[in-house]
Amino acid sequence: MTPPESSAATCDVLIVGAGPAGLAAALAAAPSGARIVVLDDNPRPGGQLWRHGPCARPPQAAERMLKALEGQANVGIQGATRVLGPVAGEGGAQALLLENPERGWTQHFKTLILCTGARERLLPFPGWTLPGVTGAGGLQALIKGGLPVRGQRIVIAGSGPLLLAAAATARAHGAQIVCVAEQAPLKSLAAFAAHLPRWPGKAWQALTLLEPRLCTSSHVIAAHGQDQLSAVTLQRNGRQIQLDCERLACGFGLVPNVALGQMLGCEVGVNAHGEQVLNTDQWQRTSLPGILAAGECTGFGGGERAQAQGRIAGHVAVGQMSAAGRQAPERRRWERFAALLHRHFSMDPHLKSLPEAGTLVCRCEDVPHAQMQAHADWTMAKMHTRCGMGACQGRICGTAAQFLYGWTPPTPRWPLVPARLSTLAGQFDPDDPP
Repeated sequence: MTPPESSAATCDVLIVGAGPAGLAAALAAAPSGARIVVLDDNPRPGGQLWRHGPCARPPQAAERMLKALEGQANVGIQGATRVLGPVAGEGGAQALLLENPERGWTQHFKTLILCTGARERLLPFPGWTLPGVTGAGGLQALIKGGLPVRGQRIVIAGSGPLLLAAAATARAHGAQIVCVAEQAPLKSLAAFAAHLPRWPGKAWQALTLLEPRLCTSSHVIAAHGQDQLSAVTLQRNGRQIQLDCERLACGFGLVPNVALGQMLGCEVGVNAHGEQVLNTDQWQRTSLPGILAAGECTGFGGGERAQAQGRIAGHVAVGQMSAAGRQAPERRRWERFAALLHRHFSMDPHLKSLPEAGTLVCRCEDVPHAQMQAHADWTMAKMHTRCGMGACQGRICGTAAQFLYGWTPPTPRWPLVPARLSTLAGQFDPDDPP
């Protein structure tokens, strides 16, 4: 479906996010005949997990879902579309302001399903702003998008299964994996592996991702180089080593994207793992009528959990409560897997000591660790240092500050992302009094 020609459009079910949760929700709701629109800021559906690119195709399960949706005349998928935030719709109806590369418009809806996913947690350390240093998932996305890495030496560090997935992607494209530094200890990984047979598909996936260069109880200390990364210092089993490399990919888990839900007024909670999440009930309903949430915005747990939640949300959105209830056992099964992930890949508190006094925490506004530490909370730090006022609007430094200092992440402000003046101007009637 292409963007509407008028400045406003309407649908029965609006789904924000075309990853596993969003696609599953659309497929579940489609047989009802309801008018369904699925939005994603990527050009093609699939989300971060099933990202398309010149050098990547989505897995067969994703292709089957996409093919099934292509045959649904009542479902439209709009890629390269960003949500700027909620706006007042006609007659008080609920609506979101959207923008794509060509234009902006208002999308009205009766029911909204938030499938906004998660983003990588990046932690600051000396040298983390050098060219050649990226997130682990960021490296994976770049390679799928066509970044050449053949022959390059790559160090991958952080925590979680994403490290092995990034290593497998890089190796498949000709890179040399120097080391995969997992901060969790060997006993945690062994305990995690011992439980995997309860999920045979995950056990097989783990076998395919086995990495001979994996080192446990290891984390990055510093990145080195002048105008480009040239080496990395790791702490490995209690001693420091330096490794030459052209790229360093660091990922310290995922952080749910709750900003749009917060802006709409949905209740946000903190789960047992310290993550801010959108609170939902057994039907994936948020605290606001007509707004549901599914996938990693409700807590990180993998693609299968996201799909189970998405199917429940999709059925509920069109009033199919019995069908939604039948998905509950599958959701519980994958929620147990999510709990296992969190338990065995929990963040070591020692990682809070990674930044030195002069290490930049806010890269956009060049605010170092020492200046951030001098303040009691995010608001005071922002008032005195401009942290969070740059291009990322606190998405990177705010998440890092939550881990490093225990601060509450910044509250999102409208618009959620930078927007064209022409799109924003369309929200104001020139005949209205000043």
